Amino acid sequence: MTNTTQSFQVAVIGAGPRGISVVERTLAGYLALPPETRPALKITVFDPFNPGPGHVWRTGQSRLFLMNTPCLFPTVVPAGATAAELAASPSGGLSFDQWRMLMADPGNAADLPAADREELAGLTPGAFPSRAVYGRYLEWTYARLQEAALAAGAELEHIRAEVLSMVRSDTGSGWALDVAGEGRIHADAVVLALGHLPAALSADQDRLRDAADRHNLRYLPPAVPSDVDFSVFPAGEPVLVRGLGLNFFDIMIQVTTGRGGRFLPSGLPAGRALRYEPSGREPVLVAASRRGTPYRAKARLESYVPRSVHLRYLTGEAAAAFKEQGILPGFDHDLWPLLHRDAVWAYYSTLARVSATELLETAELFLAELRAALELPGPEWDQAKERVLDRFVPADRRTNLEALAQPLGRRPYRGAQDLDAAVLAYLEDDAAGSAAGEDDPLKMAIGALNAGRTLLKTIVADGGLADASWLSELRGWFEPLVEGLASGPPPERIEQLAALVRAGVVHFVGPDPRFDVDEARGVFTGTSPWSGTEYAARTLVEAMMPPNRVDRSISPLLGGMLRDGLVRPKVMMAADGTAVITPGLDVTAPPYRPVGISGEPQEDLYVLGLQLSSVQWGTAIAAEAGSPAGAGARTLRDADDIAAALLAAAADGGRTRAANKHQRTNAGISG
Repeated sequence: MTNTTQSFQVAVIGAGPRGISVVERTLAGYLALPPETRPALKITVFDPFNPGPGHVWRTGQSRLFLMNTPCLFPTVVPAGATAAELAASPSGGLSFDQWRMLMADPGNAADLPAADREELAGLTPGAFPSRAVYGRYLEWTYARLQEAALAAGAELEHIRAEVLSMVRSDTGSGWALDVAGEGRIHADAVVLALGHLPAALSADQDRLRDAADRHNLRYLPPAVPSDVDFSVFPAGEPVLVRGLGLNFFDIMIQVTTGRGGRFLPSGLPAGRALRYEPSGREPVLVAASRRGTPYRAKARLESYVPRSVHLRYLTGEAAAAFKEQGILPGFDHDLWPLLHRDAVWAYYSTLARVSATELLETAELFLAELRAALELPGPEWDQAKERVLDRFVPADRRTNLEALAQPLGRRPYRGAQDLDAAVLAYLEDDAAGSAAGEDDPLKMAIGALNAGRTLLKTIVADGGLADASWLSELRGWFEPLVEGLASGPPPERIEQLAALVRAGVVHFVGPDPRFDVDEARGVFTGTSPWSGTEYAARTLVEAMMPPNRVDRSISPLLGGMLRDGLVRPKVMMAADGTAVITPGLDVTAPPYRPVGISGEPQEDLYVLGLQLSSVQWGTAIAAEAGSPAGAGARTLRDADDIAAALLAAAADGGRTRAANKHQRTNAGISG
């Protein structure tokens, strides 16, 4: 950094989406100031990877890796209604979908690689883009921010290096950053936008890695998918895969389509719409997860929340009522009963609409009685709802939302073929439901849960939920349920997986899997108490990201800050009074300043993103374009709060420097 005596020096550590949002909000606030009042400002972004994409969204990664949100969803700058809520207008950039439409003009897309132009030409608002092309959008956004900084008279610089450690400056003001290959650099204020960090393996993972070393096996630990060398998976041999979330689908597509296999139309309805033509170079994937099945696919929609879904019970007004009455809500007691009602209504109102002549000839009466049951106060609503369903809905058309957490029912299976058949039936049904979109009752119930998740993020943020309820209820059971239902892959991935199961390329271990090592045979094994089948393989891959836990991070920067007491994990109290170390940092209210070991907040240091997971829920979800700044676009509001604090400090610093210069001039001191 240069000109440190004149410019207020801001260091943003992490150049991914959240770091870029902080830069954009800071420049927007800076541009909103009258030119004559703008303090000298320099923003330096530190990241070994390109600014914008950062590590996860690199533009050179396989185009087979897709986002799990449609084009219309993500943004790193305020867009639409969000922009109107924030004080400063956007300084540059667009939402992803706005950028996609801009690039539809060949003149605007002339600088893009041909592969990007080809992909963008085939995308629609509801389509799922590749991570590589999203990274291109992020690069484009950073370039617009560079232009905005130049026009405003501020400096914006990217240093392609890792910050290894940081301490308080010797002067007591600001920070000294030790930067790989760059030496020590001063910053007046620092923003930690660290994103995904490497983490220590669990005891079980350590055990498997040690076994791999002993027996010359392949063990691939949790990782960002684009960092994994999938070429090591041997063709024709089994590969055990732990995890059936989004990383699993990256593995699946890379070792099938990525090796020359082809998914071809079968001419059959959704669920059986594809057949797989193998290349002969595929491994045999044997996959497992706690529930035994993959996350459910997104529905095919032209909106993020289904247009037919409107929350009636878990509303902003209901949340405000708790606050007005001085109630700190519990999730199970206060919030889930409201969201549960919304999901029930979404399911059965859709069922009544699409099956009125088949099942519910008295659909209007059914819905009136169901609505009356749902509006009963207290716990009696649930029994009243069941009585209505008993009268109107056949058993095979009903749903149990809590049971969706165990889609295979926790029942024994008669070996591998029986289990695979059960999972295949689940996949085919899920793919058909996704294709039906707004006409599928279950997908609409999931849509209500997804809409509720956005509001819940607002309600529970910053101490809005009792610690014990946060730990055992929201994070304990509801998060796994809603993640498996509402955070799933693009719908084509489930259709493709079903085709691979029919082709014998993918098998399943079963629920509650156990991964072990057969020391005598020198192989990994995967078993489930429900399937009675043991699979063996010489390769095992963890299909998951490194855990987002600050206490397990092996980042030199964060680890050093923890050891030095500059930051600490947040501790919550469980219902039995036990202190529980949570995954995220202990921070103040917004703008989020980390709390040090002394219990005092760190001045001129701010946190944004994944490391806020103990005061916010769903920190990994991107900002939703056009969503309220306090809800789906909360990340942008947080970035705006940090930007306001940075600019206030810059203004104070400028006044202090001017006063010091005046004093030196009066004393006859120059420079």
